[in-house]
Amino acid sequence: MKKQLNEMTLEELWQLFPIVLEPHRDCWAQWYAEEEKQLRRLLPETEVLRISHIGSTAVSAIWAKPIVDILVETADRTALQSAAQKLERGGYLRMSEEQKRISLNKGYTPEGFAERVFHVHVRLVGDHDELYFRDYLEAYPDVAKEYETLKQKLWNLFEHDRDAYTQDKTEFVRRYTGIAKEQYHGRYTI
Repeated sequence: MKKQLNEMTLEELWQLFPIVLEPHRDCWAQWYAEEEKQLRRLLPETEVLRISHIGSTAVSAIWAKPIVDILVETADRTALQSAAQKLERGGYLRMSEEQKRISLNKGYTPEGFAERVFHVHVRLVGDHDELYFRDYLEAYPDVAKEYETLKQKLWNLFEHDRDAYTQDKTEFVRRYTGIAKEQYHGRYTI
């Protein structure tokens, strides 16, 4: 009998769910749109201030993990907790939780990735640096290609170590997010 995901060690999960990159697929935008509709059905408008497609699947023409990242911004901590609980009842699995952030996923199974995989990042309004980074990569294809090259290098080094893969991208992401925030100052104010 196969172990359930919550019974697996981190190392077992990384073996079952390795880093995989693939060329950009136009279907990711459609998957996001369909999942956003589902999220809006599960979450009342009073709790959710904005839902956004983030991550590399939201950037045209670069390789990405075939996992659609979605940012859900909530007004306060009560709404944050309420939204996460509603998403869990709707079939999402809680991955991690901090005081102002909760991450959930859908599409992880004991057999591996489902056809469609989603990471939903529920956060307090204003915690949305990914929007700046996404838009900067779209506006500057040369920087997007540099990011793609970095990710491909890290994929080869850390296929079964998500923490190291993410950590080694951090400086690049921070640098260009900072530049984007200066350039797009106030763009995402609600």
